[in-house]
Amino acid sequence: MELQQVGLNLYTVRDFLKDTKSTIKTLQKIREIGYEAIELCSVSDTDDNELVRILDGEGLFCCGTHEAPHEILHEPRRIAERLQKLGCLYAAYPFPEGVDFTSFDDLTGLARNLDRAGSILVEEGCRLLYHNHNIEFQRCQGEIVLEYLFDNTDPSHVLAEPDTYWVQNGGGDPLEWCRKLKNRMPILHMKDYVVSRNNDESQPGWEPTFAEIGSGNLDWKRIVSEAEVSGCQWYVVEQDACQRDPFDSITVSLDYIKNHLIPTTVID
Repeated sequence: MELQQVGLNLYTVRDFLKDTKSTIKTLQKIREIGYEAIELCSVSDTDDNELVRILDGEGLFCCGTHEAPHEILHEPRRIAERLQKLGCLYAAYPFPEGVDFTSFDDLTGLARNLDRAGSILVEEGCRLLYHNHNIEFQRCQGEIVLEYLFDNTDPSHVLAEPDTYWVQNGGGDPLEWCRKLKNRMPILHMKDYVVSRNNDESQPGWEPTFAEIGSGNLDWKRIVSEAEVSGCQWYVVEQDACQRDPFDSITVSLDYIKNHLIPTTVID
């Protein structure tokens, strides 16, 4: 892993992307913190041409995007046009919207539609990724949904963007999934996992929640090492909910990555 391979998914700072002015300010802060790449998600209605100008001006590279599920499945050429405009190779299917994973017909239909959309993106010089949550770790007719989706789509049509938090939350092993997806996971979502006391006075207890990289329970050195072996190109930080200012959270995450996961070069 090198610093140039570390990006930030903008969902983390979604509350600061309300319009073009706030988007510019937010992207400036992200670059000042030290990120060199971003993954687009939850951006305001800023025109893509303007967005390209802003990114170029701040020295930020767009390593991927999250697109509307319906548009990916039904308008893949439109998605490809956007990626080409952004100078970006990867679009992720972010969530199985309207899909019932207890229905085998829904599951097989999604696999078929993903494969078709992915083949069209390949024709246009782009690639489709599948981004998981915890729901893909349920079983449908005895099969783990996420395994079924990857087993029943062409590896050249549908790649993976495994999310470490949601793999762990779903009962999977992030390290093992990096192995399973060898040569099929160009982007890894780095999201830490911690157990903390909840704030529900009526039902007090402990529950898993999101944490800054290095502040949770995941074994990042082993995960990153396995991801590198599997051919990962981009390591994208994302934190769905922050217990502090999101800009402080993404700073903590990047500092941990720089100090503990990126090899230090010794100059003689």
